Amino acid sequence: MSIDEGLIDWISEALEPMGTVTMRRMMGGATLYLNGTIFAIMDSGTFGGALWMKADKESEAIWEAAGCRAFTYERKDGKMSSMPYRLAPDEVYDDADEMRRWAALAVEAGLRAPAKKAKAGKKAQTRTPTTRSG
Repeated sequence: MSIDEGLIDWISEALEPMGTVTMRRMMGGATLYLNGTIFAIMDSGTFGGALWMKADKESEAIWEAAGCRAFTYERKDGKMSSMPYRLAPDEVYDDADEMRRWAALAVEAGLRAPAKKAKAGKKAQTRTPTTRSG
């Protein structure tokens, strides 16, 4: 399966007032950055083809209150594991203001996260919003 390019275009368009969205493909999905700060990941279908936004201990209560479940998965050894991401609220898929509100919370978590070294040769792709008809 591939990632939802239309959704990435929508995210880029909605967040354009906040900055530039870039993307790196990873394991059949994508990691999304806003102005160089990670704020979300997308999967290609393993977890429902969903958008997962960055969370941390400081923002956990907000995500929990909104009913946004934590990103968990089963490892090869059968044990459950998690990553610091929350399922994006339904509103972000069709309301640019909501996308910006939740993305801002996710970017704040991304800024608080310890920096990781980038792998050599990897470069994020800048997304230019496409015009949608309709």
